[in-house]
Amino acid sequence: MGEILLFLRRNTLALVGLIILLVLVGIISVGPWLTQYSPTKLDILHKLAAPSLEHWLGTDAFGRDVLTRIMYGGRATLAIGLGVVAIAFAVGVSVGMLAGFAGGWVDALVMRVVDAILAFPALVLAIALAAAFGPSLQNAMLAVAITLAPQFARVARSQALSISVKPYVEAAVSLGLPAHRILIFYVFVNGLGPLLVQSTLALGSAILQTASLGFLGLGAQPPLPEWGADVSANLQYVRSAAWVALAPGMAILLAVLSFNLIGDSLADWFNPRRRSEID
Repeated sequence: MGEILLFLRRNTLALVGLIILLVLVGIISVGPWLTQYSPTKLDILHKLAAPSLEHWLGTDAFGRDVLTRIMYGGRATLAIGLGVVAIAFAVGVSVGMLAGFAGGWVDALVMRVVDAILAFPALVLAIALAAAFGPSLQNAMLAVAITLAPQFARVARSQALSISVKPYVEAAVSLGLPAHRILIFYVFVNGLGPLLVQSTLALGSAILQTASLGFLGLGAQPPLPEWGADVSANLQYVRSAAWVALAPGMAILLAVLSFNLIGDSLADWFNPRRRSEID
């Protein structure tokens, strides 16, 4: 706990990102219990109503409260982001650690597959996979996870290569410890710092890619509230009722910004040279 407080005290950007994230999570978690509106119930008589005390962020083209849609949609967006990163972390780190520790033809084969996937732009690949799987929230989640897993594999491999030659790993090998135990308790544990940084940055990327798929109609399907899908559905009204598209767009921006600020600060914190400058 003391290390976390020290990190936040010496990294203003990380503190700003954490505050933004906590506010968003608080609104998403508590807000739906306080609002009197439904995220899917239509109210055509009050469509495209301007922001007021009754509707703080106005209503959309179907008369649904925009703030309520953002609160419920944020649950789906952030939950999918966490799920995507968890899947990508588990798959990518396992493959990367194994390749780096084993070396030889295993490393060459795995890394060529990873390089082939990384050759495609992440968003383009996610769009292609989501279109092939079919439009749904679960398929969008799987598509984004596939695009992020190679990034974790590259970081995990580099950590495994550098840690495998350390004296304590060589001592563990000479003592005859099982390979899986060495991988978990020696290589993975000591290489966790850069992987945490990558996870934080990947959360912002996962949210942005998931919202992009929703915007293109390949993610959440109406009437399910989701930030990217809501931006797409209300984009045609941006000139006459800007709030319907700007509100979910700002939610995406703030969520991605908060994770990027925290991730950049963590990268500096785990870098000895940059940390000495901060100290």
